[in-house]
Amino acid sequence: MKKIALILCLALGWAYGVENYTPVQEIVVDGMAKDMVVYGENVYIGTDQGKLQVYDDTAQKFVKEISLPKIKDFMGDIVPARVQSIDYLDGRYLILSDSGKGGYSNLWIHENNNTVQLLGPEAKEAIVKARFVDKEHILLGYLSDEVALFNTKTKKERYRVQLSESKFSDFALNEKKTEAVFSCESGVLNIVDTQTGKIIRELKGVNVDNVYKVDFKQNIVSGAGQDRRGSIYDARTGKGDYIEGNFLIYATALSPSAKKVAFAMDEQNNISVYKVSTKSKIAVLKGQKSTLNVIVFRDETTLFSASNDNTVMMWKIK
Repeated sequence: MKKIALILCLALGWAYGVENYTPVQEIVVDGMAKDMVVYGENVYIGTDQGKLQVYDDTAQKFVKEISLPKIKDFMGDIVPARVQSIDYLDGRYLILSDSGKGGYSNLWIHENNNTVQLLGPEAKEAIVKARFVDKEHILLGYLSDEVALFNTKTKKERYRVQLSESKFSDFALNEKKTEAVFSCESGVLNIVDTQTGKIIRELKGVNVDNVYKVDFKQNIVSGAGQDRRGSIYDARTGKGDYIEGNFLIYATALSPSAKKVAFAMDEQNNISVYKVSTKSKIAVLKGQKSTLNVIVFRDETTLFSASNDNTVMMWKIK
């Protein structure tokens, strides 16, 4: 009886330790939010209406908007260029968008109110994600699960490396942008040296299917799995474990300290936040309206989430 009572007390304690939260801000953007990054007070959002919008959440207003030229789709109609990926670094804005031709990509740099095209459909490149490594180099993730380092001055790649035979899903850079973790449909994660493209370490044995999204902080990697597993790896040792979800896990994010991890864990698009060290749930963020595309921590208590609708949500947790 004492053992049963102890278990009940612990269960009640865990239940009471989980707090529910609703968004503190809802940012309405022009179109569906497809990608998002957060730097300082600004939230950078790319939409399927061909726009990169910059929102200052302290002032609670948009402070910049970049619009891409419209494109012709396969039917010949003039439509907005869907933004797939965005980034920002020292006054430079990076935008990856659909070209409307054969599934190939357009890559843009915007600086000093001027937008310059780095790659167009004539290059015949199917790029899925792009991020700055430094002001002159961009890390590219290809649909074919290749990684490349692109020089913005020469408009040429320093290298291109095939990581696997599987379809690419996502990548995330570490804080110093010296390493990146790449995910694909096989469930294997590859840690890559961004300067050479060399695979430093494989992370495997936790996810057994496609890993939709990854994050990489303080040598900890999190993965959002189609197999309903929210994976957590130590990037130095390769050892990993997982938290079981109730539905396909479409998005994940680590806090800056990597002490907290967020996963989209259920069919209601709620975001569950856990302590990494114990894998215990500490918060549930409720109110997301559709399938999540991206979650980002600004700090240990502030998160942003974007999904397949026109609302980006800001959350505050303890």
